[in-house]
Amino acid sequence: MHRRSRSLLALLLTSGLLVAACSSGNDSTDSTATSSTSSAESSALVPLDSAAIDAIVDEKAKEFRQVGMVVLIKTPDGEYVNTWGSTELGGTTPPTLDTKVRIGSNTKTWTGTVILQMVQEGKISVDDPVSKYRPDVPNGDNITIGQLLDMRSGLYNYTQTLELNRALDEQPERVWQPEELVALGLSNPPTSPPGAEYNYSNTNTVLLGLIAEKLDGKPIAEIYQNRLFSPLGLENTSFPANTDTSIPSPYTAGYSYSGNVETLGEGKEALSPERIAAIDAGTVTPRTTTNDNPSWTWSAGQGISTANDIATWVKALGSGELLGAETQQLRIDSVQPSDANGTAAYGYGIAQMGPMYGHIGEMPGYNSFMGYDPANDVTFVVWGNLAPTVDGTAPAAMVAKELIPYVYAGPPAATSNDVGEHSDDAGK
Repeated sequence: MHRRSRSLLALLLTSGLLVAACSSGNDSTDSTATSSTSSAESSALVPLDSAAIDAIVDEKAKEFRQVGMVVLIKTPDGEYVNTWGSTELGGTTPPTLDTKVRIGSNTKTWTGTVILQMVQEGKISVDDPVSKYRPDVPNGDNITIGQLLDMRSGLYNYTQTLELNRALDEQPERVWQPEELVALGLSNPPTSPPGAEYNYSNTNTVLLGLIAEKLDGKPIAEIYQNRLFSPLGLENTSFPANTDTSIPSPYTAGYSYSGNVETLGEGKEALSPERIAAIDAGTVTPRTTTNDNPSWTWSAGQGISTANDIATWVKALGSGELLGAETQQLRIDSVQPSDANGTAAYGYGIAQMGPMYGHIGEMPGYNSFMGYDPANDVTFVVWGNLAPTVDGTAPAAMVAKELIPYVYAGPPAATSNDVGEHSDDAGK
């Protein structure tokens, strides 16, 4: 899941979403939140054409072999909802906006938000060295809390290790402790010096979860509940115990054709032509991942939510509802280009996708996209229950990309080839 993050975020950040944000003609290569929000202010919205959007969702859901999919779009002019397919293979129960799913790396936005709440409470600073809280982190004197938040610490991503991926294939029920995950990451050499470059790493977010527990003196689940879920009324959102592999009802099952080791490594995301042919012929069926233990993701990806709750959450995230104005501005100002072209952007536990702020989440069997455009008050939520696709892409993110031209006026419809052929994981 999280091992493919860089390309999964780039999937949307370099696609039609960014073009939509720039439809005002602003050709600056600065991908800060300020420039994108400014561009979004002059982006026109188009009336939601339900029939046309239905056709795209149906086409793409079938193309990506989804069992079930939910799309929720909210604009000042109306709302679009599509609850496509079924919650289980061979079933007849359609999903709803209150069907629970595993949200993968969208959980990172929770962790980033509670850390920033603690920043405004004076408990921690984004400029503090991580060694102040975790003396065991190599070179921790030179890695800041801010660099953990914005994926520029250089710490190795533990979900890229063969040890973890082999265990996920052979022991999907295994219970992982956060300290085990951190140890996996820290046992590998860093990918770059601190602050040198963007490198999506789940090690960062698990460390932040442990630091949050230390500062608040509470388990991370209780921290999320007290600081995020209760204030926003997110009654169908939860963070399960490490030993809990269930999803509260009503939920959707998750499915995947891909093994973890077989798709580990650059260029190996897609299944072989022979496997794909067998899938097409019906001789290979997907594995059910619903009750795989998600503890290997912890504060980087273990959350459960619904389309309705995700919509509430991402709007609060993008508008800064749970942060003071100064802290929200700190977060927005942290968003920096995460690729050499300056087209993808990431900040303090938040991704910028054109005019939208949000994230993408993926783990075996589940993929979700969430975005909120504060300038135009647009909310986008998509989830699918078979992930990744056989060619390694992120189905929900790709559907969101395809639907952008049906929300924003301008040229994004001509940018479908800009998206990249595979996801790298923004959820894993």
